[in-house]
Amino acid sequence: MKPQLVIQDFGGAHNADPDGTRARLIKGGSWKKQRIIVILPASDLIPAKVALTHWNLYFPPNNGVVRMLALGMEVGDAYSTTIEQILAHPELSQWEYVLTIEHDNTPPPDGVVKLAEQMEAHPEFSCIGGVYFTKGEGGVAQIWGDPQDPVLNFRPQLPHPNGGLVECCGTGMGFNLWRLSMFKDSRLRKPWFKTEKHVGVATQDLYAWSDLRKYGYRCAIDCSVRVGHYDHTTDTTW
Repeated sequence: MKPQLVIQDFGGAHNADPDGTRARLIKGGSWKKQRIIVILPASDLIPAKVALTHWNLYFPPNNGVVRMLALGMEVGDAYSTTIEQILAHPELSQWEYVLTIEHDNTPPPDGVVKLAEQMEAHPEFSCIGGVYFTKGEGGVAQIWGDPQDPVLNFRPQLPHPNGGLVECCGTGMGFNLWRLSMFKDSRLRKPWFKTEKHVGVATQDLYAWSDLRKYGYRCAIDCSVRVGHYDHTTDTTW
């Protein structure tokens, strides 16, 4: 090794650029309260590969996290009942966010903090989700509806080619961050989530958004948060 004199900088990389570091922290909003209640509906068991991705999720540092598992309930009933219980709780009702995550979705480890950052940057949205596709060959992105169309629709939209944000009329619920405050709006129909089978057919997510949109609530998908959709019968992640 060539002889050399070394002076160690013990200040660290983040301290070397205080302005840039401060801007990054402000953008992420991690210095604010970003308390999150996780709702996971599961009628039976969670596949091991999916559970591993859930364990690997990290959350805004030193903020509260509560995980609620809704077992043996129809998925729409699970979400509505759980949120009702949250709003009736003196402490949890004051928290900022609800994260909906499902037993067959495989999110990236940094997915929660990315969604939280987007929620801080876009107060106009009450829900932002990660992008995932319906199962099987020919699956479409669960980015439902073109908000530029004056007629409410839930046609599947294209994901952003560069991982950007895409506003839509409705989202799936496999990996979404919601503002809890929205559910305190007394104008909203209850139950918020319902699988409709008698008057037409609607999944619980789009049933909710058909009402939420009436009162000006908006949603979007962050296409940089790439979420898998696992099919345990074929061991395939779509």
